[in-house]
Amino acid sequence: MKWIACLLLIITAGCGKSGGDNTSPPPVTPASFSFQAQRVDSVSAGFSYYGTGTQPAVRISFSDAVLRSSVAAACSFTAKSGDNVPYNVTWEHGDSTLVLKPVAPLSNLTAYTVTAGTTLLSVKNAKLQTAVSLSLVTAIDTTDKFPRISDDALLTLVQQQTFKYFWDFGHPVSGLARERNTSGETVTSGGSGFGIMAIITGIERHFITRSEGLARIQKITTFLGTKAARFHGAFPHWLNGSTGAAIPFSTKDNGADLVETSYLIQGLLTARQYFKNADITETQLRNDINAICNAVEWNWFRKDNANVLYWHWSNEYKWDMNLPVKGWNECLITYILAASAQTPVPKATYDSGWANNGAIRNNNLYYDIKLPLGPALGGPLFFSHYSFLGINPKGLKDTYADYEEQVVNHTRINYAYCVANPGKNYGYGADCWGLTASDIPNGYTASSPVNDVGVIAPTAALSSFPYTPQESMRALKFFYYKLGDKIWKEYGFTDAFSLQHIWFANSFLAIDQGPVIVMIENHRSGLLWNLLMSCPEIKTGMHNLGFTSPHL
Repeated sequence: MKWIACLLLIITAGCGKSGGDNTSPPPVTPASFSFQAQRVDSVSAGFSYYGTGTQPAVRISFSDAVLRSSVAAACSFTAKSGDNVPYNVTWEHGDSTLVLKPVAPLSNLTAYTVTAGTTLLSVKNAKLQTAVSLSLVTAIDTTDKFPRISDDALLTLVQQQTFKYFWDFGHPVSGLARERNTSGETVTSGGSGFGIMAIITGIERHFITRSEGLARIQKITTFLGTKAARFHGAFPHWLNGSTGAAIPFSTKDNGADLVETSYLIQGLLTARQYFKNADITETQLRNDINAICNAVEWNWFRKDNANVLYWHWSNEYKWDMNLPVKGWNECLITYILAASAQTPVPKATYDSGWANNGAIRNNNLYYDIKLPLGPALGGPLFFSHYSFLGINPKGLKDTYADYEEQVVNHTRINYAYCVANPGKNYGYGADCWGLTASDIPNGYTASSPVNDVGVIAPTAALSSFPYTPQESMRALKFFYYKLGDKIWKEYGFTDAFSLQHIWFANSFLAIDQGPVIVMIENHRSGLLWNLLMSCPEIKTGMHNLGFTSPHL
């Protein structure tokens, strides 16, 4: 039996020697190499950094030590233009953190990208599993761009420079204001109303003489009375500055625009009250203005005597636009003028149409500030500007609101929103605020706290001087002294800018430039408020609508 056991032992050993066990060796697990964290200087803010210094230290940490020789090919530091930024590399945490720092200071307010690609290797020769990329925007240059002057001198300078848009750039034939600095023949009726008020301001501030201003406004009124297209007395939004023909604002908006007409009439009535001398020239101007204003058929725009005004009408499309003028928005002046006409619209049109039988009220709190009227958070700031270039809101009340409270609180809410900056837009704050309608990158929008695209329009804060003088002055100093190299140009401040997107408009718009010079003047002297509120028909119309004011 012993020999059988030996035989089995030999057989078993032979089978093992011949490789009968086909089990493969366990696979080798490659070393893991992955991104762990990143920060710029002492800040950890995900993958986007704003307001960094010009020599930032970019730290990127990995799960293992980095193979130093792989960094040059795998990592890049580039400007938005595509230019490579030379950088030095230092090491921390046993080479698991690399620190990239530009050799020379970066440019201010410029976007850069730092990337570590998948060709980056660990000391164990493992490739980075996923590329890492972060963006950074350097801070603005906080040095003053212009010498410091007194606050009063700064206000005058802003008014004088902005005035040039309407004076130097006014259309040579009609004298009317071009829609924007690239508009050529296209002039704007509403913006020209603002421009007329700007000309009156220019006379008072001695930018031009009274006779020069009178001659320009005579040119405007002669053109409006003899050449400009009118539809039941109302003007189109846009006109050809040489021929007076209507230029469509949109396909069906090729006729009357009652709201833009209101802004024009507001300016004309202000001029009538200003040029009150008994000589033949000023007398003729007043007569011409009265003829233009009295020709507007306000009641026609009630469309079959409805208790609401309609914004548009044209020969071709009739009432197809079908846009009732209902509040709260920029159109209060439209109802005030309609109630001030020789044949005034009835008060029921104001109550049922504009005030929507009281639904115009809001009375909610935003940032602990009560808003009497209008949409949530107040809407764009031009709601509190356009109608109040001539209508003085101070002490003004009716059934629906205290209008001083309305415009001041609307502005304060806009300011508070920008300071709180819930959208984390770079640059927003007590120095840099103001959301209203303006140009934006690749377009135009009515910015507000509920439609915030990261764009600030200087007209928003500057046209609010009568309401928030301290906050507006702080914004003005920031716009002029800190951003002046980018936004202060031949006609004052350009239309808008975004520090978030590093974008600066090169445009000027009449409806944004006009309120700047006019509302700064109302803040300083009340000039335009005093003139329009002195109109006998305005006093009567506002009383008929139920307004009370110490200025009526």
